[in-house]
Amino acid sequence: MALSGIITVMERAARKAGTKLRRDFGEIEHLQVSQKGPADFVSKADQAAERTLYDELGHARPGWGFLMEEAGEIKGDEGKPRFIIDPLDGTSNFLHAIPQFAISIAVQEPKLGGGWGDVTAALIYQPVTDESYWAERGRGAWLHDRRLRVASRRSLNECLIATGIPFMGHGDMAQWSRIFAAVGPEVAGIRRFGAASLDLAWVAAGRFDGFWEADLNIWDVAAGMLLVREAGGFVSDFRGGERAIERSEFVAGSAAVHSKLQKLVAGALRGV
Repeated sequence: MALSGIITVMERAARKAGTKLRRDFGEIEHLQVSQKGPADFVSKADQAAERTLYDELGHARPGWGFLMEEAGEIKGDEGKPRFIIDPLDGTSNFLHAIPQFAISIAVQEPKLGGGWGDVTAALIYQPVTDESYWAERGRGAWLHDRRLRVASRRSLNECLIATGIPFMGHGDMAQWSRIFAAVGPEVAGIRRFGAASLDLAWVAAGRFDGFWEADLNIWDVAAGMLLVREAGGFVSDFRGGERAIERSEFVAGSAAVHSKLQKLVAGALRGV
């Protein structure tokens, strides 16, 4: 599958930012033992990656808007799309020299009359493994030039499910615990790898069979949601509806796994 113009632009920008992140990642182990610690360094690496993405994408698509994790919203020309960017998803992994982090870029189209509509292009780039996941609406999901499909497993007792765990005041631990208690006994395993964009990319690639998480931001999931859907999967909120981003609730998987996982999640929260 030949890359379209927009995917080419996104991948070029991600690879340029990824080169810098990969270089900075090599310094983390040394910073772990310093008195100051690596937190300030990682913050600067995050900001530098975002600036690179902004500069590269803005040059290639002048007038487009941006919604970025660090810099927030930068409005573009009326009627033009915007980029949704997470320059370093998996910051805590990066901070601890764990090579599970990614750059996530999505293109969101404007709605007639105002507001924002569908995501039509997505790219998730893992600098350490040099894996580039991309999707366009109607053109499928891909890892480089290999077409992606969600896993074909149907029985939950064969399935590996990804999630995120609340931490330090982020998220609802009681809610998560109820869901975990409902899902855990039914599946082959649950994994928490610490980068939602890659979790969703791995669902699209069939590595994970399903995914659930709450309290994520749009830049964490915009690209990954399109990847899952273009790989033949489904993404919904915990109730099975289409308000995942509005509610900040996400359940993903193949048709069979999504249906079963969503019912377990909803059942765990019923009456709460």
